[in-house]
Amino acid sequence: ARHVVDCDPSYGLAFAADAFGRLGLGEKWSYFDAHTGKWMGPDSRGAEGFCRSADVVLNLSGVNPIRDWSATPPVRALVDTDPVFTQVRNAKDPVARARAAQHNMFFTFGENINEKSSGIPRDGFDWIPTRQPIVLSRWPVAPARAGASYTTVMQWQSYPSVEIDGTSYGAKAASFEPYAGLPEMTGIPLEIALGGDNAPLELLAGRGWCIRNPLSVALTPWDYQGYLRDSRGEFTVAKHGYVVARSGWFSERSAAYLASGRPVITQQTGFSSWLPVGEGVLAFETPAEAVAMLEAVERDHERHSRKAREIAEEYFDSDLVLDRLIKSL
Repeated sequence: ARHVVDCDPSYGLAFAADAFGRLGLGEKWSYFDAHTGKWMGPDSRGAEGFCRSADVVLNLSGVNPIRDWSATPPVRALVDTDPVFTQVRNAKDPVARARAAQHNMFFTFGENINEKSSGIPRDGFDWIPTRQPIVLSRWPVAPARAGASYTTVMQWQSYPSVEIDGTSYGAKAASFEPYAGLPEMTGIPLEIALGGDNAPLELLAGRGWCIRNPLSVALTPWDYQGYLRDSRGEFTVAKHGYVVARSGWFSERSAAYLASGRPVITQQTGFSSWLPVGEGVLAFETPAEAVAMLEAVERDHERHSRKAREIAEEYFDSDLVLDRLIKSL
């Protein structure tokens, strides 16, 4: 089966139909195929008129340019999910900047962007911090299985490093290297569902990591949710650029682990300025700290799991996050 998005929309349409159908939205979605210039999906006839009549356009990740029907609403909000890299592109690439300038409100997951501690490059847009919303009712908590692995799902290198003003900002590959020997430093099982054509799968497996194919564990949102729930917790690094810039970014995947009642041990990006750390969420900056935190969670896994869900409820509940975003418009 094809699991790619390209000029053939069949995979994207099938994926959308399955996902929206399971969520009770089977007849309430549409899909614009830029290759043919046609609307597809069950609500394709009414899609353009609906967009033109909207009060707000939320452009998540800025993947889609503002088109005729989405230029009409008075509020056109860009939600930046890849801080640092978005700002560098806007500062250096006139095409990217022009696309961003089609919006009149700007939100970013780089929560420290307006703090003195942040090194996120400036691109001239007035960014408002926001964060990843989690619909908690869709993430039930169940006890973790003893002996399960600490896992994560990651792409080795989505794109090359970028540089501006003499500072280089890299992807996860650049962050992961110091932690490649972690399984050799602890007896706690560690696993990665790792994507990327250039990922050193054999090298990491040889150092004790259990390597999984992302298509086998995260092909659908429900496979992905099950994989997180079957984990003991999450161990992960952050993109090098997020770390270097002290961006305050925190992963939507990590937020989903928390919602599942799974502790998260993750690399510090400066998020401890707004998110409590030490229980449920543990932030490391060195391999030795990472090992100590894994072992600390194992000593009282139940307490850390309970705190993980509490943090999700207090900081990532979609009702709270989206209410705050809408009120900012």
